[in-house]
Amino acid sequence: MKSIDDEVSVLRRVPLFAHIETAKLKLLAFTSERLGYEAGQNLFRQGDAGDAAYVIIDGEADVLVDTPGGPLKVAHFAKNAFVGEIAILCDMPRTATIRAATPLTALKIKKEQFLKLITEFPDLSIEMLRELASRLAHTTAELTEARNKVRQLGG
Repeated sequence: MKSIDDEVSVLRRVPLFAHIETAKLKLLAFTSERLGYEAGQNLFRQGDAGDAAYVIIDGEADVLVDTPGGPLKVAHFAKNAFVGEIAILCDMPRTATIRAATPLTALKIKKEQFLKLITEFPDLSIEMLRELASRLAHTTAELTEARNKVRQLGG
């Protein structure tokens, strides 16, 4: 079993949490749950309620969205990634499925604790906005590239 200090060390490696006071990270670590997943297991599914966010401690995960042709991989996350925050922040169902691509260990952070942390630590809100804006810019660039390819193919 890991100690609170071990979990704080894990959280500190996540860029989003790097500058948060140790005392606040200890509280977050204390209220979080360490979970293990086998390759192929879902952390959560598209459409599920957004009850928590996850820090990938070890391993890798794929981001899948449902399409008429089946699941489509749209992104990949590795160690120290923070996932699942969109459903928490927007109070909406999950926008994608997160599936372990390898054996994976994650720290599950409950919605209430994460929202409390954002309220108490405004700099975290700014970092979250930067991360989400970066993901949006990346997704927009990929969408533009895909649309251009479709046009070139005469679609």
